Amino acid sequence: MKKTLFTPGRTELAGNHTDHQNGRVLAAAIDRGITAEFEANGGKVVHIRSDGTEPFELRLDHLQPRTAEFGTSKSLVRGMLAAFDELGLRIGGFDAVVHSALPVGVGLSSSAAFSVLIGKILSELFNGGTVEPVVIARAAQSAENTFFGKPCGLMSQLTCALGKTIYVDFADNSIEPVTADFEGMGLTLCLTFTGASHADLATSYARIPADMVYIANLFDKGVLGDVDPAAFRAKGWDPANRPVRRAMHFFDENERVPLMRDALKKRDGAAYMRLMNESGRSSEELLNNIVTSATGDTKLKQGLTLSRRLLEGRGAWRVHGGGFAGCVQALMPSELFPAYKDEMEKSFGKDKCVKINLL
Repeated sequence: MKKTLFTPGRTELAGNHTDHQNGRVLAAAIDRGITAEFEANGGKVVHIRSDGTEPFELRLDHLQPRTAEFGTSKSLVRGMLAAFDELGLRIGGFDAVVHSALPVGVGLSSSAAFSVLIGKILSELFNGGTVEPVVIARAAQSAENTFFGKPCGLMSQLTCALGKTIYVDFADNSIEPVTADFEGMGLTLCLTFTGASHADLATSYARIPADMVYIANLFDKGVLGDVDPAAFRAKGWDPANRPVRRAMHFFDENERVPLMRDALKKRDGAAYMRLMNESGRSSEELLNNIVTSATGDTKLKQGLTLSRRLLEGRGAWRVHGGGFAGCVQALMPSELFPAYKDEMEKSFGKDKCVKINLL
């Protein structure tokens, strides 16, 4: 008998490129996601049919990473099967038909949501539905890192697996549910898809953790989350140095995340938007994940510039997710949203600016 499961996408609220350095993040699951109809087939082959892609299959006895599959859905299925097998969990053959409402390459974590969905299927069919969401999330991160070729942290997978708004401190692996009632504060959260995909920008993303780790190594640490912020700031750094700027962003952003969490708890929209703008400026000026030389595409920068013109002094805007391409996230008093949406869609196309509802 066929079963159905849904996994949400996610929106990053705060903590831009902090998760892979054992930092802090604030992220929320959204009402858009990926759904699968599936059933066990009693064999040793997995069959996947998905919207807009060619059907594929893979055998359970072929679970080694394949570089030729990097960046594909097939690599994520192979990676999830391998991760479950390595953890001593049961796996088996199944057939699945997948429907996605998450555009690829716009920063809503379509790859993380898909990986988590496969993990939920494996849990439901072969492990009695007992595999904990955190275990599924870590398996999904492993699949993305090793099989998909994306050196990401755990934020996206964890948010998709838990399906709620969460504050996470990766230094001690603590997870705190948070209520983000923007609508109750009279605010609208939206994303604008600028038309530039980040699907082929793995090298640009990889440079960010590499630069941060380089600075951490100067303190004999593996990641910036283990470095004393005061010790870092006491050094006479050259701000023209890209790894230095990115480390500066990490420490500033890591201190900003709990402040944004607290603003949500207090339902203080003005404080949250002020901090959100600080986060956006830090990503633009220090992290430098707005435009990449890999493509030279400036659509994301254009979206941020237009948002500044429309919302300065009244709302907030920032790069969404990994950056370099994809989305602009904006927050504003709800009465401003229709005019903002209209102006953004004049530049980026009809239905490209959408209100985001959090789970």
